[in-house]
Amino acid sequence: MAQELTGIQKAAILMIALGSERSAEVVRHLGDGEIEQLTLEMANVGKVSPEQRDFVVEEFHQMCIASDYISQGGIEYAREVLERALGESRAFEIISRLSTSLKMRPFDLVRRTDPKQLFSFIQGEHPQTIALIMTHLPVDKAATLLSSLSHDKQADVAKRVATMGRTSPEVLKEIEKVLERKISSLAPTDYTTSGGIQSIVDVLNRTDPGTVKVVMDTLEMEDPDLAEQIKRQMFIFEDIVILDDRGIQLILREVETKDLGLALKGSNPEVAQKIQSNMSSRAGQMLKDDMEFMGPVRLRDVEEAQQRIVKVIRKLEESGAIVISRGGSDEIIY
Repeated sequence: MAQELTGIQKAAILMIALGSERSAEVVRHLGDGEIEQLTLEMANVGKVSPEQRDFVVEEFHQMCIASDYISQGGIEYAREVLERALGESRAFEIISRLSTSLKMRPFDLVRRTDPKQLFSFIQGEHPQTIALIMTHLPVDKAATLLSSLSHDKQADVAKRVATMGRTSPEVLKEIEKVLERKISSLAPTDYTTSGGIQSIVDVLNRTDPGTVKVVMDTLEMEDPDLAEQIKRQMFIFEDIVILDDRGIQLILREVETKDLGLALKGSNPEVAQKIQSNMSSRAGQMLKDDMEFMGPVRLRDVEEAQQRIVKVIRKLEESGAIVISRGGSDEIIY
């Protein structure tokens, strides 16, 4: 019976129903252990009946709708709407599952708050508090928040995120009370692991180059070892020089010529040489002519162009089209 399927079996059937392209997008957001379990279950799934497929897809759809209701008006609002639509028993089942999931996510309401509004609320808070909040935000929102901080706070907060380990539920609850979000009941009952090198790298990779420079320059003076660990994991525009020729050529196919010219306006000669050595003589000369024709440009425009190119590079790396050697255990063997 479809109703007797386990959670992992439902997940496997849903991935099959979604198709390979959409399933691949979902898998990108899973951990290694989750991917391993899901892949094994998908391999073991036999023939999926139309009844099973329809049941799983419909249940997933209902869960998504319920989650949206919770985000709009809270659990009680979602329960009331679902009871009217699906009946008391089915509504209770869906809300119970979602509540279990939400209890693993502190700062749920903060996570849904606009970063600009959040900044106005927490800008006077201690850097450790800001760092803790950032580790519970989506990386794009955390990057916006970090960029909004004053220069003297940016590096301090970044360092605290990078060196943060476990945080007790008591601390999480206290901060939630201070933020007046009234979600302390959603805090976990055990210790929550947050922060770390990868956490701040993800944030810095999505923030503007000016903020990255302030953070890294300060960290290099205050904690050179930490700065080196972070630099080893992140990619900035100047790191193009470490890419091989094939990688450069793939990047050149994906970026806009205007962005390339703007980005190189603010780069060092080694980067320009690396780029032009992978272009035809005619294309290289056209690029030089375009750069000269631009005349003076704003630093902000240059940084934004560099960001767009770095975004393309990260996308190519995530897809496996290029490999970035960052040294250490990540070195490449040919």
